[in-house]
Formats: sequence, C-alpha cells, structure tokens
Amino acid sequence: MALSPEDVVNKRFNPTKFREGYDQDEVDDFLDEVVVELRRLNQENEELRQRLVAGEARINELQRSGGSAAPAAAAPEPEPVAAAEPEPTPEPVAAAPAAAEATTFAPTPVAVPEPDHVSDTTSTNNLLQLARRLHDDHVREGVEKRDALIAEGHATAARVVSDAQEQQRQLVAEGEETKRQTIADADEKKRTTLGQLETQKAELETERAGIQSEIEQLRSFESEYRAQLKSYIQGQLSELESSSSLAPESSDTVGASTPAAVPSFVAAPVTESAERSGFARGE
Repeated sequence: MALSPEDVVNKRFNPTKFREGYDQDEVDDFLDEVVVELRRLNQENEELRQRLVAGEARINELQRSGGSAAPAAAAPEPEPVAAAEPEPTPEPVAAAPAAAEATTFAPTPVAVPEPDHVSDTTSTNNLLQLARRLHDDHVREGVEKRDALIAEGHATAARVVSDAQEQQRQLVAEGEETKRQTIADADEKKRTTLGQLETQKAELETERAGIQSEIEQLRSFESEYRAQLKSYIQGQLSELESSSSLAPESSDTVGASTPAAVPSFVAAPVTESAERSGFARGE
C-alpha cells in the first residue's frame, strides 16, 4: 500500500508503559518534515504527470493534423500550357518578317505562387520534431538521473562494505593480538609458578631427607640404648642376686647398703637424646 501524507499525519503510536520511548516532540517534528517532503514530491509527480499527458495529447494532435494535411499536400498541378501550333513554313522571301513576328508573340514564363498548405505542413513537422525532442530530453534526463542514483547507491554500498570489512579486519587483528598476549602471559605465569613449585619441592625433598636421616639415627640410637640398658639391668640383677645370697640377712645391712653408681652409658643417652631433640626442633 502506497504511503500518503495523510497516512503519516493520521498515524498514531501506542504509548509505552514500562520503558522509555522516543521524545514525542522530536517524533512529531520529524513526521511534519516527512509530510512536507511527501506533499512536495506528490505535487511534483502530479505536475510531471500532467505535463506528460499534455505532451502526449499534443503529439497525438500533431500526428492527426499531420495525417489530415497529407492529402491536402497533394495540391492540384497547374494546367499545362497549350503547345503553340506549328507555324507554317514561311516563304524564303518573307523569312525576316516571320522571325520578327515569332519573337514578338513568344510566351513568357509565369511564376506559380507557393500554396498555403505547404507552410502548414512544415510548421506541423517542426512542432512534431520539437515535441519528440522534448520527450527525448525528458527521457534522457530521467535515464541519466536513474543511472546517477544507481551509481551513487552502488558507490555507497561499496563504501559501506569496504568500511565494514576494514573494521572487521581491525577487530580480528585486535582479537588475535589480545589472544596472543593472553596466551603469552598465561605461559609466563605458568612457567614462573612451575619454577616456584619445583624449588619448593626440592626444598621439601631436602628437608624430608634430613628428617628421614634423623629418624634413622634416632631409631639406631634407641635400639643401641635399649640393648645397653637391658644389659645393664641384667647385670645389676645378677649382681643383686649374688650379693643377697652371700651377705647375712639383716635389716641393717640391707638398709646400709648403697646403690651402685649409674653407669655412664645410662646417663649419656639422656643428654644425647636431649641434644638430638633440640637439633630436630632447629634450636
């Protein structure tokens, strides 16, 4: 359906309830401009249509008048001049008077006036040529304007496509650069983190080896200490049994007996154990 200025004027839009729309005054001003332009274009189209109809009517009229004037163009030819009757052959004696008489009565040519219908036909042909020339000029102008608009549209489309492709290339290049930079940063961070982890792992392995060595030393010391302590206790028990069987049983003797001194290997482990405990704590 063709859009008319009245359609633009009478167009109503539903107001929005939950969101903001366009400014009503700006929309009205723009629609007023659209209406003015549509009316101007419609008036121009109507004038061109009337001129075209008038031109076609004039061409038809000229063609009809030219066709009706064609039969009239065949004007009646002028009546042929009657041929002079042959004069009798003069006598030789009267030759001179006869020649003078023929010269005196020779017919003179008469100028035939040009008929009016010839000038009318020429004017009609000139008008037809003028109408055709005007029609051809209008058609040529329309074709040139159409070609210019088409060329401008193609140029605009090509420019828009070129700009879009250039923007696309820039965005793709920026995206690729960002991607490469992100990957490089991630790889660098990964290498740094792995290096730190390897260093910490090596330190922990070294510390673990030291702790394992201390544990083995403590276990060896414990076994040796237990063996020495067991041997010492067994010796004390044997000595106690032998001394109790030889001495008289009296409370005084038993109370007066002094315990044997603690051997050095029993006291030494206590000191050495304390030193090892302090070394394990890092003191």
